[in-house]
Amino acid sequence: MRGRHLVARSSTGFVTALTVGALAAVGFLAYQASANTPDDFGKPKADASPSAAASHSAKDKKDPATLPAQSGAGERVVYALGADRVWLVGADGKAQRTFQVMPGTVEPTAGKYTVTSRSGSVTGTDGVPIEHVVLFANTGGVPVGFSAAVDGSTPSPDPSKQTGGIRESRADGAAMWEFATFGQKIVVVP
Repeated sequence: MRGRHLVARSSTGFVTALTVGALAAVGFLAYQASANTPDDFGKPKADASPSAAASHSAKDKKDPATLPAQSGAGERVVYALGADRVWLVGADGKAQRTFQVMPGTVEPTAGKYTVTSRSGSVTGTDGVPIEHVVLFANTGGVPVGFSAAVDGSTPSPDPSKQTGGIRESRADGAAMWEFATFGQKIVVVP
């Protein structure tokens, strides 16, 4: 019986020593990192204008919920071509939902649009069964809008086909369907 207590105490002591050593190492590394960080880290440079600092802060680049500049006001859908991202924006101007999308081979030009057509389920121009289709533009005779593949896929489009489908996940497609009714404002930014 006494031997079992010695083994248990030895194990406990060993684990305690490992924990103390690990905490000391983490503390030392944190100290080194803070000692080597410049005093002006994360602050706008003195030569930057206030508007440039506000629009290009680290938060804007890392926080996908941050709406792009010049995306309008009020309730709207914002689609950023360069970021392949969509924001569903409420009447208060705050993003209610944001998500990545996979654009088709034909994209709309930057500008303001409205939802002109909706379809519950159809076959896309790429031959894929899709649902929650929300159309808002026509580029060179190709209808452009948001949709979700029934199988949930969002593959890169076939570059040999002209497709205007901006693919979303099924959950994002359902949210778009609820939000973007006929006449809803769509703002496309670069």
